[in-house]
Amino acid sequence: MDFKNAILEGIPATLPPVKEYDPAVNHAPKRKDILSSEEKQLALRNALRYFDKSQHEELLPEFHKELETYGRIYMYRLRPDYEMYARPISEYPGKCEQAKGIMLMIQNNLDPKVAQHPHELITYGGNGAVFQNWAQYRLVMKYLAEMTEEQTLVMNSGHPLGLFPSHKDAPRVVVTNGMMIPNYSKQDDWEKFNALGVTQYGQMTAGSYMYIGPQGIVHGTTITVLNALRKIAQKSTSPKGTGVKNGDLGAGSLFVTSGLGGMSGAQPKAGNIAGCITVCAEVNPKAVETRHSQGWVDVVVEDLDELVQKVTEAKAATKTISFAYLGNVVDVWEKFDEENIHIDLGSDQTSLHNPWAGGYYPAGLGFEESNEMMSSNPEKFKEKVRESLRRQTEAINRHTKKGTYFFDYGNAFLLEASRAGAKIYKDEEGNFVSGATAGEDKDFAYPSYVQDIMGPMCFDYGFGPFRWVCASGKEEDLEKTDSFARDVLKKLKEQAPEEVQQQMQDNIKWIEGARANKLVVGSQARILYADAEGRIEIARAFNKAIEKGEIGTVILGRDHHDVSGTDSPYRETSNIYDGSRYTADMAIQNVIGDSFRGATWVSIHNGGGVGWGEVINGGFGMVLEGNRESERRLNAMLFWDVNNGIARRSWGRNPGALFAIKRAMEKEPRLKVTIPNIVDDSLLDNLT
Repeated sequence: MDFKNAILEGIPATLPPVKEYDPAVNHAPKRKDILSSEEKQLALRNALRYFDKSQHEELLPEFHKELETYGRIYMYRLRPDYEMYARPISEYPGKCEQAKGIMLMIQNNLDPKVAQHPHELITYGGNGAVFQNWAQYRLVMKYLAEMTEEQTLVMNSGHPLGLFPSHKDAPRVVVTNGMMIPNYSKQDDWEKFNALGVTQYGQMTAGSYMYIGPQGIVHGTTITVLNALRKIAQKSTSPKGTGVKNGDLGAGSLFVTSGLGGMSGAQPKAGNIAGCITVCAEVNPKAVETRHSQGWVDVVVEDLDELVQKVTEAKAATKTISFAYLGNVVDVWEKFDEENIHIDLGSDQTSLHNPWAGGYYPAGLGFEESNEMMSSNPEKFKEKVRESLRRQTEAINRHTKKGTYFFDYGNAFLLEASRAGAKIYKDEEGNFVSGATAGEDKDFAYPSYVQDIMGPMCFDYGFGPFRWVCASGKEEDLEKTDSFARDVLKKLKEQAPEEVQQQMQDNIKWIEGARANKLVVGSQARILYADAEGRIEIARAFNKAIEKGEIGTVILGRDHHDVSGTDSPYRETSNIYDGSRYTADMAIQNVIGDSFRGATWVSIHNGGGVGWGEVINGGFGMVLEGNRESERRLNAMLFWDVNNGIARRSWGRNPGALFAIKRAMEKEPRLKVTIPNIVDDSLLDNLT
C-alpha cells in the first residue's frame, strides 16, 4: 500500500501483524502502576472502543500486556509501516492545503530524528505527547485527508472527537491538551488519567504540532546565554581568568548545565554560537549519541577527571567548544567545586516538570537502575530525587558564592528543589536557607531566566520565538525565506528606537548565521525572535513570494513560550509583579483571539515546561498560501497574538511593555489599551 492510501485507510479493517519492540529506539520509561484492578479494566474498555467488536478478543490480551509492562496502552501494533518524517506538502492526500500542512507538522513531531520517544508518540520533555496511542494518530491523519474548508477537527488530548461543520475562516483544527478541573491537576492525576486514556500532557509544541527540533529552543537559549554574559560583563565582577572581556563576550567563559533531550539538546549548540565553553551533562546514552551524531555537541566525555582536564585546557585557550558529559550533572557541580573550576554561567534543563517519571535522574543511581526504581518502588525513587536535588543545590550554592551566575531555565528546578527541602532561598542576612526557615515573604535565591533576562529584555518589548516551516521541503526555499527575513529586519532596524536596537541586531546576526550553524533537524524550519511588526512584515514577504511562485507554501507558528501565549508564574509571567502572575486569563484570551482572527489551527494546554497544573499555555499554526485571504489573516492575527501580551504586561507596570504598547497604539489607531497610573511610593510609605 502506498503512502497516500495508508493515510486514507485510518484504522485498518484487518489488523496488521504485531510489531516487535525495538530496543534500539529511545523508549519512554515504564510509567507508574497507579490504576486499581477496576480502573485497569476501564483503561482497556477505553482503548478497545477504537476498534470493531470483532477485533476485541484478539487485542485485549495484547493491550493488557502493554498496560502491565509499560503503564500505558500505546497500541504499538498500529504503528505505520511507512517512514515517519515531514514530507513535501504535495505528497499528502487531502482536499485543502491547510489540512495537508497540519499533517506535515504532525509527522515532523513524530520523526525519530526529532522525537524523544517516537514509538510512544512523545516529542520532548519525557512526556510531551502528540497523541496517546497509534489509533488516534491514524484517525487524525484520515480525518485531515478527508477534511474540506467547511469543517473543523476537534482534538481532546490526542483524541479526535470528530469533524464538525464550520466555515473557511474558522480554524481547521482546535486542540486542547490536559485541560483538567483545577482540583484534579496534580502529578498523580496525570499518571492516572493518562493511563486511563482520557487525557495527555501535550507539553507546549508537542501536542500542538509546532515542534521544529532543537532549533526551536536554540535561538532562545543563545539569546539567554548572550544576555547573561552581558550581565556578567556589565558587573565586571568575574574572577581573573574567566574570560569575559570587552569585544570578546564569551571567550573562555564556562557554561554548565544538563540535559540533551528534545529541548535541552539545544544548549551546547547555543553555547557554541554564543562563543563560550559548554558542559552539558546527560545520563541517557542514546540522547548523547543522537545529539553528537547530529553535530549539536562537539565532544563526548565519560570520565570526570578527563572532563576537568579538557575544560581547563579550553579555558586557557579561550576556546569555543561544547562537551557532553555522559553522567550526572550533580557530580559535575561537585567535581568542579573540588577542583576549583570557575563556572561563569550555570543552569539546569532536566525535565523537572516530570520529576518522578523520567524527567530527573538522581545522582548515585544508574540510568537503567532509575528507570526500574521509578516504576517498581516509586516512593523510594522520589526520595532519591529529593536527596539529589538537595545535593545539587548545595553544590550550586558553593559555586555562586565564588561568583557563578545561576538562573532557573524554566524547568521547575527552583520549585522542585524547594519542595525537596533544599536551601534554595535566602534569608534577610543573605544566608542560604530552606523554605521551612525562610519565612512567609520568601524569594528564591536565584532568578528565573524570564525574570532576569527574557522578560524585561524581550517579552516586554514584544520579541518572542516566531518560526516558520517551508512546506515544499526544499532547502532553497528555506534559504530564500532566510534572505527575506534578514532584509525585513535590516529595514526595520533603521527606524527602530534605541530600546530595541540590541534585539534587532541579535536577530539579524542570528539569521545571517543560520545556515552555517546547521540548525535544521527534521522539517525545513527556521526560528527567530521578532516583535509584532517584524512578524507581520516577514509573513507578508513570504506571502508575496508564494504568490509570485518564488517559494512554496509556508507554515507560520511560534513557541508557546512567548509574549502572550503562556501564563506561568515560575517562567513566562514570572516578571509580572502586580500579583496577577498566578492568573491564566491572558493565555485563554490569546487562543480565543487567534481562533477568530485567522489561525489555521489553535491549541491550549495545561502543563508545559514547568509542569502539569503549574501553567496554561497555547499556540497556533497558520498556513500561508500566497493569496489575499492569507494576507488578511496574518495581518489581523499576528498583531493580536503579540500585543495581547504586551497589554497585559504593561498593565502590570512593566516599563518596557509600557513603552511597547504606547508605540503600538501610535502605529495602529484602532488599538486602545488601558494604561496604568503609577502610584507614588511615598504615599504608601506614609500610610498608617
